[in-house]
Amino acid sequence: MVVEWVCGALLSSFFQVLFDRLLSRQVLGYFGGTDKHEMLLNKLKVNLLSINAVVDDAEQKQFSNSYVKAWLDGVKDALFDAEDVLDEIDYEVSKCMVEGESHFKSKSVNTFISRIEQVLLSLEVLSSQKDHLGLKNASGGGVGPGSSSKVSQKLPSSSLVIETDIYGRNGEKEIIFNWLTHDNPNPLTILSIVGMGGVGKTTLVQHVYNDPKVENARFSIKAWVCISDDFDVLHVSRAILEAVTKSRDNSGDLEMVHGRLKKKLLGKKFLLVLDDVWNERRDKWEVVQTPLNYGAEGSVILVTTRSEKVAFTMRSDKVHHLKQLQEDYCWQVFAKQALQDDNFLLNVELKKIGMKIVEKCKGLPLALKTIGSFLHTKSSISEWERVLTSEIWDLPNEDGQIIPALLLSYHNLPSHLKRCFSYCALFPKDYVFVEKNLIQVWMIENFLRCPQQTKTPEEIGKQYFDDLLSRCFFEKSSRYETSFVMHDLLNDLAKYVCGDFCFRLGVDNAERLPKSTRHFSFPINHNLNFVSESLNDAKRLRTFMPTKVASNSCYWRCEWSIICELFSKFELLRHLSFSYCYELEEVPDSLRYLKLLRSLDLSSTSIKILPDSICFLYNLQILKLNSCPCLKELPRNMHTLINLRHLEFLHTNVTDLPMYLGKLKNLLILSSFYVGKGSKCSIEQLGKLNLHGRLSIGQLQNIDIPSDALAANLKNKPHLVDLALDWSQDWELDDLRKENENEVLENLQPSEHLTKLSISNYGGTKFPSWLVFLSRLVSLSLVNCKNCERLPSKLGLLPSLKYLKFNGLMIIVIDADFYGSSSSSFTSLESLEFSNMVKWKAWELDATKGAFPRLQHLSITGCPNLEKLPEQLLGLKKLNISDCKKLVAWAPKAPKIHELELQNCGKLQFNDYPATLKRLTIGGQHMEASLLDNIQIFISKSSLEYVGILNCPDMKIFKSHCYRFLETLEIRDGCSFLRTFPLDDFPKLSKLYLKCRNLQNISQKQPHSHLKDFEICDDYSSEFVNFENPFEPVVTLFPGEELHLPWKERSEELVNIQGFQSFPSEGLSAPSLKRLRIQRLTNLKLLPSCMHMLLQSLDELHIEDCPNVELLPNGVLPSNLKRMNLLNCSKLIASLKWALRDNTSLEVLSIQKVDMKFFPRDVFLPLSLTCLHIYDCPNLEQLDYKGLHHLSSLKELILNDCPWLECLPKDGLPKSISTLQILGNCQRLKQRCQKEGADWGKIQHIENLYVDMQLHMHEVYSV
Repeated sequence: MVVEWVCGALLSSFFQVLFDRLLSRQVLGYFGGTDKHEMLLNKLKVNLLSINAVVDDAEQKQFSNSYVKAWLDGVKDALFDAEDVLDEIDYEVSKCMVEGESHFKSKSVNTFISRIEQVLLSLEVLSSQKDHLGLKNASGGGVGPGSSSKVSQKLPSSSLVIETDIYGRNGEKEIIFNWLTHDNPNPLTILSIVGMGGVGKTTLVQHVYNDPKVENARFSIKAWVCISDDFDVLHVSRAILEAVTKSRDNSGDLEMVHGRLKKKLLGKKFLLVLDDVWNERRDKWEVVQTPLNYGAEGSVILVTTRSEKVAFTMRSDKVHHLKQLQEDYCWQVFAKQALQDDNFLLNVELKKIGMKIVEKCKGLPLALKTIGSFLHTKSSISEWERVLTSEIWDLPNEDGQIIPALLLSYHNLPSHLKRCFSYCALFPKDYVFVEKNLIQVWMIENFLRCPQQTKTPEEIGKQYFDDLLSRCFFEKSSRYETSFVMHDLLNDLAKYVCGDFCFRLGVDNAERLPKSTRHFSFPINHNLNFVSESLNDAKRLRTFMPTKVASNSCYWRCEWSIICELFSKFELLRHLSFSYCYELEEVPDSLRYLKLLRSLDLSSTSIKILPDSICFLYNLQILKLNSCPCLKELPRNMHTLINLRHLEFLHTNVTDLPMYLGKLKNLLILSSFYVGKGSKCSIEQLGKLNLHGRLSIGQLQNIDIPSDALAANLKNKPHLVDLALDWSQDWELDDLRKENENEVLENLQPSEHLTKLSISNYGGTKFPSWLVFLSRLVSLSLVNCKNCERLPSKLGLLPSLKYLKFNGLMIIVIDADFYGSSSSSFTSLESLEFSNMVKWKAWELDATKGAFPRLQHLSITGCPNLEKLPEQLLGLKKLNISDCKKLVAWAPKAPKIHELELQNCGKLQFNDYPATLKRLTIGGQHMEASLLDNIQIFISKSSLEYVGILNCPDMKIFKSHCYRFLETLEIRDGCSFLRTFPLDDFPKLSKLYLKCRNLQNISQKQPHSHLKDFEICDDYSSEFVNFENPFEPVVTLFPGEELHLPWKERSEELVNIQGFQSFPSEGLSAPSLKRLRIQRLTNLKLLPSCMHMLLQSLDELHIEDCPNVELLPNGVLPSNLKRMNLLNCSKLIASLKWALRDNTSLEVLSIQKVDMKFFPRDVFLPLSLTCLHIYDCPNLEQLDYKGLHHLSSLKELILNDCPWLECLPKDGLPKSISTLQILGNCQRLKQRCQKEGADWGKIQHIENLYVDMQLHMHEVYSV
């Protein structure tokens, strides 16, 4: 358990957990309940209480008194030791339950008594020292009134604007203005601005409050009150009265204050700002609000808070979540504070450092302003670099407000949330959190105890996570819909408050783990072999966990000896994860000694079998085996794991389950269940489990007697909300068997609480009758139910159904029975998908008059015999029609349509194209000419923001026409008539992808200021395309790993057609361009000219299979370029020479398939380079030390498939290298780099060393 040392309330909570456990029936029963033993436990409790009384004071004094700090560390060690004893007692109790023993062995009991006496002795010594240290009893627990904690408070605010300029908040200002000026019939409206500390809530509201536009709302009274965390009803009410009357009030009576406030506001329209509200008690707010209800219609209370829960407590009518500033505005905020007489104009290097500092602040205005102000008087490069490389927490206190601002958020957390938050110190910055996974590790650490046991730990964890989310400690990921991220500064805060108890390799710089470390994590691309010795001192380690972020490699490795050491040495481990350790094929039998282990994660490994000794881990609660393709079976005696709560083995080859799985009474989460044949694991085992969440049941064809399905008892599992039922795809059925399957499915009726259902490969002839009774069902998917010729009856009457999918069904007609009502059906449905329904001919349209009122997405693909569509879908926003060649219908009338995707859709016709349409995708080689003509006209007249033309050679675009609104244009294998692309006709383009058969050049006369992403490719590229997002990589892997993916394999022959030949003669002028990819342009001779002047923002350049391309003589690449990938462009490499001489930004250089014998030879590589990757260079013989030795920032070198590269440079590699990978066909070099090899002395110091490694890419899953 993580014990922080900032706030006393946290330790008090930890003490309370120990009190409860010490006096529990289980512990007392273990010791026999004798008076002697009970007195010992009570004595222990008394000492704990004595120390707990002063620990709040100690935690405050430790910062200035090293003796108090040492004393407090001793307390934590004693508490951890006590918890270890209690956990081992839990293990012994569970062991006796499994083995059927009624009495505990006296030797074991005596051992624990001895250990408790040792803990007691330590506590007695510590207790005797507290008076000598001058530690005082706390007057109360927790933070707030009456607490002895001295919490730094936020400076009070007023309505006066401190900053005359506000950057990047015009959109938010307009939102608030609209709220304030909008006619509102309500007598009082409450509006809340929610955001993390330092994001600029107060500044934003100050600017709104003082903006002349507010006068349009005609408020008779305007008042500003800064609340902060002391929400005393009388104090707050009096502060509001004083702000309204602009005069002091000394009343000590709430009745008088409320009376005066009511009289002042009666019948008047007012604007009241309540800044920095922390109160989450609704009863307090209701008392304060009472006199505020007497204002006139249109009165507004505008609230700023760090907690969404506060906004909910105040029953806000509208809530706006204030996010971090966008990148462009961050620089403006920082520069205003840091600029000194335009010195950035004089010192380019200083500005580059400043840009990196801005990036580090991650959009937090307070951090930008604080660090900018600190640097205002600092003019040397070394001083700026020191700030860049240091932590925010290293700034002098007098120069910063960041620490107090964030610590205030932390201090106001309840103690149980502090423990959960501080554990996040184990995770790296930019880590993507999955809620259920984080809750599981909290549970493992015993953070989720419920004394009354009215809720499961998982339910408590959900509540805790939601609380942290509402308080802005987490925010939703912009990239992954169901995941979350944490701001970098909050990540720093978590590390700041947990100290040495959490150790993150690569962040904490100690050579060896401190003895006090209990939790250890390391980046997944780290070589653990190098740091194994550093773990030796951390004997009491509880957590061993790899962590993965998007930029990491997908896998890591660890020698077998280190694995065995981990399993045998660290017997106090609670959470052990080897996920993504691809070389792990077996687990040592010494696993049995990890008696306290609660979680074991072996996901994404090559493990083939689990040892039987795993069945002795009686404390185990979580076992994860996902994505282990070599795993085929589970241990037979898994039923002995009586505390197991989560068992996951998705994407494995396990189909034969242990027979007595039903004995796992505590099992809540079971990823999959496979019905065994005959006497093997029967479906009856499911009936004994109280499962939660999601369950997939497979091999249902093995149920021979339909009545056996009733034994699964799915109907009485109210917490099972997501169910997948699957039969084998390759089995033949006679009529009798089909009828049998009808009964099986009927008997698998789930609970009425089910929200998601999938039925796949069902062999029966009709769907179950119970479908229509699933009133809470939100999602339904029916796949490959080939014997069903009719859809389920009355699906349209399901009131909660939002997502409906049919795939591979053999129905011919959809009739009125599908809807269940002619007046109103599918009232909640938002998405409807039909795919691969080759027999479907008719969709009875008369029944759709009152159907689908909320349908937003309709997709019909692979339905070649369908002829007609519904006449109108008034709520539709996205329509996708593909491979429906017999369609002769008009498209549905959809006035709100936003996105349209059409491919080989027969003679589909359109009445009009609503102005709401923003995205249009056209595809297919069999599109009707008349439809393409209509689309061509529409594109030229519309306000479309995205147009995609995919594999549609007959599509044309108008010349000499300005496409004013288009932001993204993607042409892949389309527009074969296009010879010259007129860039000037697309002034707002931000992303451009061109892959046209006959395109020869690009014309441009004016600079293009919006273009940020440009990709141009030959028509015959064999690349894999991600059609959902063409600008997103298919899989984000460590550079070079794409070579192992089958869809990235390229033909060695390049088709040489006339092809693209030139960029604009004066150069490509795109000052905002960030990313440029040039692929397979075999006839292109020159890169765009003047790139260093015209493409100053370019930070990523990818050139692939352009064997004839070169730089102009004396050409220079852009100075801000950060990443460059050169593949099969040998002439370009030869022409580089000094092209990077002015570059101080290049970090990653990847060279592939280049014909060269020596590297870098004449090419000058910039000092900023951190990663160098060389792949598939069959003629490379030598690395040139002279061209590499100056690279003092180089950290990573990867060599792959360079068969003639015999040795490393004679003088070795740059000393800065911490990662070296030698992969693929580099046999000569590999032999020299083995231990005892000729080059071993040159590389043995390297921290992450991978030699003779074979990467086996499994499917990648998010953890």
